[in-house]
Amino acid sequence: MSTTLRIAAAIGLVSLSASAQQTSFQDPMLDHLVGTWVLQGSIAGKETAHDIVAEWVLGHEYVRVHEVSREKNADGQAAYEAIVFIGWDESSNQYACLWLDSTGGGGLSAQGIGHGRRSADEISFLFKGKDGSAFHTTFAYSKGTDTWQWLMDGEEGGKLQPFARVRLTRK
Repeated sequence: MSTTLRIAAAIGLVSLSASAQQTSFQDPMLDHLVGTWVLQGSIAGKETAHDIVAEWVLGHEYVRVHEVSREKNADGQAAYEAIVFIGWDESSNQYACLWLDSTGGGGLSAQGIGHGRRSADEISFLFKGKDGSAFHTTFAYSKGTDTWQWLMDGEEGGKLQPFARVRLTRK
């Protein structure tokens, strides 16, 4: 095979390979969430501290947040642990969030999946339960301090009831 033909074949293969690759999800705001954090604040009226690691996973399609409380249960295990996936739902033009945790709250049911919209430096998720309940979770990023606030509220009778007010600082 001539050199010219080999070069043309190589260029063709590279072109096919590049066009077959899908563009991964890019989100500058979620890029700020990636890292190692300490969560501190109040959850269910109790002061707490958790360790968090957030990273892009599955070909840069989702941010996985792994949260582990520093408090221990009677067995010496973390009193709370969660794995959260945040991505983009193209069909609804919204963020999607799958929240799986050790409370046994049915994360794989519709209750553990929230959808959210971004406004400036906040993403507000709404999780709807099968029983008509609603839970609001807002991730708010502060560029000036490179910190996050998570605000979590249950909804009862159309009124928001504070559940968690926590702040994430880089470890």
